[in-house]
Amino acid sequence: MDIRQLQYLAALAREKHFTRAAQACHVTQPTLSGRIRQLEQELGVPIVERGQRYIGLTPEGERVLKWAHLILDNWQSLQQELGAIRSKKGELVGRLVLGVIPSALPMVSLLTRAMERDNPRVEFTVLSQSSEEILRNLHDFSIEAGITYLDNEPVEGLMQAPLYREHYCLFVAEDNPHADKKGVTWLEAAQEPLCLLTPNMQNRRIIDRAFMAANAHPSPRLETNSIMNLLASVKSMGLSSIMPEYFINVLGHLEGVRAIPLVEPKVEHAVGLVGLPREPLSPLIAGLFAAAKKLKA
Repeated sequence: MDIRQLQYLAALAREKHFTRAAQACHVTQPTLSGRIRQLEQELGVPIVERGQRYIGLTPEGERVLKWAHLILDNWQSLQQELGAIRSKKGELVGRLVLGVIPSALPMVSLLTRAMERDNPRVEFTVLSQSSEEILRNLHDFSIEAGITYLDNEPVEGLMQAPLYREHYCLFVAEDNPHADKKGVTWLEAAQEPLCLLTPNMQNRRIIDRAFMAANAHPSPRLETNSIMNLLASVKSMGLSSIMPEYFINVLGHLEGVRAIPLVEPKVEHAVGLVGLPREPLSPLIAGLFAAAKKLKA
């Protein structure tokens, strides 16, 4: 068994397609299939359900995949540490894969920029994911770290670094009757034609609880998993939406759109960086948490 076999297995589980997995690994499909068959022979268990196309992994294969992710994560951490030792400046080298809740995507650049200042050779892959996906993907090692809510739904057992507190505004078109108000209640917001994130998003669950606290029961006209689609719907469809207050500053002036703070009740939640506690800790993860703490300070 070697690292490359485990990489091929992880790619197959991720892509769920032999050809796409081979392309991702820059090998031919027969090479990838042959090395996985070789892994099955060496371990003495069937790993992949056999058929004309990819069906899935066997129960034994699922267990092998969990160990593969763990071994690959440790191997990557070793490569990072050796790379930092070899570097004359002690700079970190590598790529970090981050899972980020949609409402925090505009803030990610603040963290990646803080990390890049001290480690310009670090690269990033940023994926939009629900808070549930982030927790699941952290534990199967398909992402290195996540940005999610810290004080709303459980994140026990994870390393945590607060980044900011999320407050909420009602975003409306400039000709909306609420456009010039200094504050709007959640009950008033419930009367608007709303576009909101989909119910599987933690941001939406927070919003739903705020409406319940205000004894309001809105029926959204549009649901999406994209923050940019929410903004576009406010601008082009005349819908209203509830989004974090910081959008006003991070995204710059939103022509034709107004953001009014939501009150009664006042709702806020901590958003921060999370990761698995490991010993030894990956140098890239250690560097990322150090950057997060500097950013907060």
